[in-house]
Amino acid sequence: MLYYLFNFLENEYQLTGASLFQFITFRSALAFILSLLLSTIYGKRLINYLRRLQIGETVRDLGLEGQVQKAGTPTMGGIIIILATLIPVLLFAKLENIYIFILIVTTLWMGAIGFVDDYIKVFKKDKEGLKGKFKVLGQVGLGLFVGIMFYFHPSVTMKEELPFSKKIANTHLFGEAHKSVKTTIPFLKDNEFDYASLLSWLGENATDYAWIVFIPVVVFIITGVSNGANLTDGIDGLAAGSSAIIVLVLGIFAWVSGNIIFSDYLNVMYIPNSGEMTIYISAFAGALIGFLWYNTFPAQVFMGDTGSLTIGGIIAVLAIAVRKELLIPILAGIFFAENMSVIIQVGWFKYTRKKYGEGKRVFLMAPLHHHYQKKGFHESKIVSRFLIVGILLAVLSIVTLKMR
Repeated sequence: MLYYLFNFLENEYQLTGASLFQFITFRSALAFILSLLLSTIYGKRLINYLRRLQIGETVRDLGLEGQVQKAGTPTMGGIIIILATLIPVLLFAKLENIYIFILIVTTLWMGAIGFVDDYIKVFKKDKEGLKGKFKVLGQVGLGLFVGIMFYFHPSVTMKEELPFSKKIANTHLFGEAHKSVKTTIPFLKDNEFDYASLLSWLGENATDYAWIVFIPVVVFIITGVSNGANLTDGIDGLAAGSSAIIVLVLGIFAWVSGNIIFSDYLNVMYIPNSGEMTIYISAFAGALIGFLWYNTFPAQVFMGDTGSLTIGGIIAVLAIAVRKELLIPILAGIFFAENMSVIIQVGWFKYTRKKYGEGKRVFLMAPLHHHYQKKGFHESKIVSRFLIVGILLAVLSIVTLKMR
């Protein structure tokens, strides 16, 4: 909203300094600062409000050290992250931008699913919360919405770099904007992959049916990443810290992909209008870091599914938007490892029970962070080491811009 106000003041009254709001970097900085202030200053008030309402965590006895002490800690703290993200975005972003619109819908959609789940756990005293099939249905619904918007909306485009022979004094670096379902494969020299190529057997009209592949892929990614974030939110500070690292890297990708000069220099896809996502990402990163102030050990608040599902959904949509979804197993390696530990544990248990009559386990407990808790590691040490791994994976992800 402030973007439109200062744009009006600059055009009508030539107000000094109003032109700063035309710069994505300036608005991103303001969004980060405001979200950080909102999540730290007003976050404390919201935590106290949740405590007065007796919205405390109900802890199941898993035999983990320090688990009992967490009972009664305010939950549903994801509301802090959501509000601290959306308020700066509404103030500083171009709301007509299709990527901003999709991200806002994603935040509200996944936040609503998580809120219902937490509400059932807290107020209905049902430890299971929202039934799994309804969670998955909500995630699939969001995936369908995002996939349809990305595939069919006319503003979601990309530009191909022109051959050197067609460039005119380096002024025409890219061709016309067009619809495409191309993405990026890390570490390969010729790193662009077109989902439509999977349907090449259909002949010349294969591109017209690329949505048959693209939309299910989007649904799978959103469901997988949101569940991964949800599983990671098991010890103090792990989900918020890991997410902040991932989001900052996605911010770099969004800014580079939306900048025609750096896209050409780094030889990456130029995605028109995607740079505006940097403002959303800055606000989101500020909200996560501010929330982490209260979520580090010993946590004063838990994000609950209100936060974890929202975080996963946003990260998935951002990765798809900047055409880096195939990088998720590396960039979001912590989420990926947590997901895989559960899949391996459950799969192996069922297989051995069927074959030998007694189920066996690969890990002492899943998700992975609980395995290390069972081994006697303090949760602060587990979080610190997981975050170090997350930083290394983030650096590796950034390096893929040129490592081909």
